[in-house]
Amino acid sequence: MSDSTPEPSGPQPGPATGAVHDPAAPAPLGLTRTPTGDDGIDLVLERLGDADHLAADGHIEVYEDVHRGLREALDALDTPPGPPAPAPGPHPYNSRS
Repeated sequence: MSDSTPEPSGPQPGPATGAVHDPAAPAPLGLTRTPTGDDGIDLVLERLGDADHLAADGHIEVYEDVHRGLREALDALDTPPGPPAPAPGPHPYNSRS
């Protein structure tokens, strides 16, 4: 550009539509999520779609929420089914004096 023509600043109109393109505006990534077959996991992963409607600085909250949900699902795999085991303690038939 010449010295007499100032550089444009801010969002610029798109070439064909005249719409303003703001690179900082939220934009869907267009990623598809393949179902895992586990309804709980699929529900947690669907939350990733919320990031498509947020500016980049809002993504961390979504990612942390998804990470927390996946961590809880993994932790649940380590928890045995049924009632919790009794706490270890002195056995009434094994008292030592």
